[in-house]
Amino acid sequence: MEYHVIDVFAAQQFKGNPAGVCLLDEWLPDDVLQNIAMENNLSETAFVVKRSGYYDLRWFTPTVEVDLCGHATLASAFVVFEGIAENQLSFKTQSGMLGVARDGDMYCLDFPAWPVEPCPAYQAFEKGLGVKLVGAYKSKDYLVEVESEAVLRSIKPDFAALKQVKEEACLDTDVLGIIVTAQGNDCDFVSRFFAPNAGVDEDPVTGRAHCSLTPFWSRRLGKPKLHARQLSQRGGVLLCEDRGERVTIGGKAVRYLKGEICI
Repeated sequence: MEYHVIDVFAAQQFKGNPAGVCLLDEWLPDDVLQNIAMENNLSETAFVVKRSGYYDLRWFTPTVEVDLCGHATLASAFVVFEGIAENQLSFKTQSGMLGVARDGDMYCLDFPAWPVEPCPAYQAFEKGLGVKLVGAYKSKDYLVEVESEAVLRSIKPDFAALKQVKEEACLDTDVLGIIVTAQGNDCDFVSRFFAPNAGVDEDPVTGRAHCSLTPFWSRRLGKPKLHARQLSQRGGVLLCEDRGERVTIGGKAVRYLKGEICI
């Protein structure tokens, strides 16, 4: 099985978010896919099957399958584009058809918009993050706002406490994340993303989070096009656009590894 690791939302290796990409002729059993993702031990491994006119795409963390992943979609497109002349392609996924366009060294994801609604400020948020919240919201994931970029950078999460959000909110799924955000100093907004229930304590750069962050900050700042940074240790840069029911999430990518998985 052909296997790639691509550093996404970055212009150089060892930055951004590394995603595994496995190219398959046909689907393997789900338990095999999950075991491959666990063995790879990246925040997500993508599995791609070529079809007529599009590609099937699924994403797995080391512990669960997820319904949407941005950086592993961009990584998959990076790999597929290497073998085709076209500059646009489509992936069929659990979240519907997702488009990716290539423009030079920039890759733009066409993703659904996930606007947030206010939700309770669960005790697990402040206990797990150790900072005061400005507001709490929810769509597919939770989004909590903090006072400043400096506060966001200072967070040292208690992941055991953050896991308690699931019980406090009476949720029946592990596929949820906690987006923490603030207005940026040298960009429009900054964020971090934690998903300990899904086997990812802190995700380096999270495309799916920007399905919610883009409409949130677009409305807050009164402009559709936004420059974003994710403030993990590796860090990443994203160019986003609010298009109503859809968002564009753009970024660069660079290859780290190409090899073979022996299954």
